[in-house]
Amino acid sequence: MAVIVPIATLNPPCASRAWLSTPHPDLPIVATATANALRIYSLTSFTLLSTITGGHKRSIRSASWQPGSKKKPVIATGSFDASVGIWSQEEDDKEEWRFAIVLDGCESEVKSVAWSAGGNLLAICSRDKSVWIWEEVGEDDFETVAVLQEHEGDVKCVAWHPEEELLASASYDDDIRLWKEEIDDWGCVSVLRGHESTVWAVEWEPMQGRNQDVGSRLVSCSDDGTIRVWKKKAGEQRQQQSRLSIIRSTSAEEWREEGQLPKQHVRTIYSVAWSKVSHRIASVGGDGKLVVYEEHPAEALADGVANGVDHDATHNERNGTVTAPSVPDETHQPEDGLSKDLQGKQEESPTWRVVAEYGCAHGVFEINHVAWAMAKVDGSEQEVIMTTGDDGEVKIWKVS
Repeated sequence: MAVIVPIATLNPPCASRAWLSTPHPDLPIVATATANALRIYSLTSFTLLSTITGGHKRSIRSASWQPGSKKKPVIATGSFDASVGIWSQEEDDKEEWRFAIVLDGCESEVKSVAWSAGGNLLAICSRDKSVWIWEEVGEDDFETVAVLQEHEGDVKCVAWHPEEELLASASYDDDIRLWKEEIDDWGCVSVLRGHESTVWAVEWEPMQGRNQDVGSRLVSCSDDGTIRVWKKKAGEQRQQQSRLSIIRSTSAEEWREEGQLPKQHVRTIYSVAWSKVSHRIASVGGDGKLVVYEEHPAEALADGVANGVDHDATHNERNGTVTAPSVPDETHQPEDGLSKDLQGKQEESPTWRVVAEYGCAHGVFEINHVAWAMAKVDGSEQEVIMTTGDDGEVKIWKVS
């Protein structure tokens, strides 16, 4: 079994709660959203580079780097003051950041912001149950292209597919919704149901180094203590109209729950992250644990059965492995198409197992966010895990 090793704590730590840390996609820097500022740290020296204040009247809850902004980094921030800020680094002074524009419209706290892979679309979600999509049409110029209001509760998280303009949102209503544009209209193309309580976060499987024969997958975590992997179902798409959205729905997509990860957390799971390098999944939550999971293909599962090992159970306590149920699963699609049994042969599903766990990673404090990143460790660039907690600290870890 692998071991999680503490490497460093970003210095100095925040004096108040830290919500989230997001690494830049190209540069060795990371942004941390805190109660009173956005802090930029180095992933080479693990020290503070800049502190961004102003612009917002309340805590910064979320942040997201714009892809393609390597020469002049741009970051979006979402705040409890119901606004979103766009910041750009000053060319003459790398420690200074310009508050370029504010995006208003939400009626309550902004919980999450996310740029699309192309860097032209910015998704926002709020406590007011809405999901907004803005398009950058010029320098410091954004237009609203969609306001999606089908969730029945606080929307906790938004995440874009790494290659497609397909958006996932997670909510207090226990649902995950997928959104796509067709013929200039954004609408819900699938509803993923299975969680029994608030879905706190979703993240797409990275495309780098993955098996291209495997369809798109999504991981989610919830207040119900489960982490679930969802997969797009092969087969024909059908036309279906959404009855609730103020913007009409497009052609539906069928998704299924592929499986659940071992149930290691004893309290709410707040965040999950899927590695681009090792393709492992990391999770954190209210119990202060950092857990790392690894996938094993269906072929390995079949070999185990052939050798007399029982993998049929949904949760095998002996080896900490979770597999998809052997009974027919349900499809997850909009409104009228919910809860229909899958027809035909059930696809073979991979299995996940715990490879490392670290308890009380932030002492007695809850951990709000986890992310994978590349950082300079022992003179070389290595993959690390970053955890962000209520103690105001961002900790760097390595799996050995």
